[in-house]
Order: sequence, then structure tokens, then C-alpha cells
Amino acid sequence: MGRIIFDAATTINGWIADERDSLDWLFEVEQGAEPDPGIGLPTDATVLVAGSTTYEWMVAQLELLEHPERWRESYGRAVLFVFTSRALETPPGLDVRLVSGPVEGRLPAIRAAAGGGDVWLLGGGDLLGQFLDADALDVLALSIAPAALPAGAPLLPRRVGADRLRLVEARAVGQFARVVYEVRADASARQQPAR
Repeated sequence: MGRIIFDAATTINGWIADERDSLDWLFEVEQGAEPDPGIGLPTDATVLVAGSTTYEWMVAQLELLEHPERWRESYGRAVLFVFTSRALETPPGLDVRLVSGPVEGRLPAIRAAAGGGDVWLLGGGDLLGQFLDADALDVLALSIAPAALPAGAPLLPRRVGADRLRLVEARAVGQFARVVYEVRADASARQQPAR
């Protein structure tokens, strides 16, 4: 079975987008010789999962409604699941599946679509939190940019204890600090109350 991975860029104070849901702050960071960390498809990802705000940003940024071929240029043949509570327009010819409800209820379909490949959770932060709450995240990879924002979309609007994350990598990538954590199951959620 493939892994479920959240891999994204964040500011040093924990924002993944500004108050206008823009990533302009990220593209202003000087890029080094290596590819942009946190941006790009993990090599084994066969399914992508996004929230509606992230999806709408992708559609607008790539102009997917007018140019659906750009999806394949950026993301190959990956299936995209979009968690949303409203109707959204989908680009013609792409496998975009609009879903709603709790993450737990959608995991079987997401894993089946992945067919043993990895699932890349694009965001946003609340969706990341829902996957953590469901014990359905295996890797949390962050590229921390030398930038700060006063407000915006938080990386993770949840409390996550140190017992849930184990550092497996930390290095400099250009101007970014790249950190990768293995995510552990929530032991407190599995404990049964004493009788």
C-alpha cells in the first residue's frame, strides 16, 4: 500500500498562503540550483487530494478550464480528489472527483484509486488536520521559506504532539529548510477508558 504524503512549502511562522490565498510570497524566494522544494509531484503519487481553495488556485494558476492539457504537463495522469461542500467546475477530460464528508469515509476510494501508489495531499491546512485526525497521514514534508506573513491560511490549525512526529530528514535546499517527518499513529485515540 502506498503512503499518504503532505509535502508543501510554508513560511517560518506557519502560513501556506497569504490572506488572499496567494502564493506570491513563495515565488519571491530566491531559488537555488535544486528544484523548488515542496512544489512538484512526488514521483510515486498516483492520486492527489486537495481542498476546494487549493483546487481553485490550481485551476486559475494553470488556466485549466481553458487548457486542461496543462494538468498532464504538471501532474501526469494523477487522479484528483477535491474535498468540497459546493459545486465546482472541472476541466474537461481530467479525472477530478468532487467529494464531501469526513476523510475516513473517503479513504477507501482514495486508496483504491491510488492502486498501491502514493497519495499526495496538497492541502489546505484544515484538510491536512483531518487526515491527521483520521490517522491517515504517513509523511509530513515541509520546505520552510525565509519569509513571514502576518495572516493567511495556516499550515495546520490543530494541536499535534511531538509523540506523533519523528524527524527523518533536515537539510538546507537553497534558501529553504527542508524537514521531513514520519507520522505516527495517535496512541491517545486508541487507548480505551479504564473500567
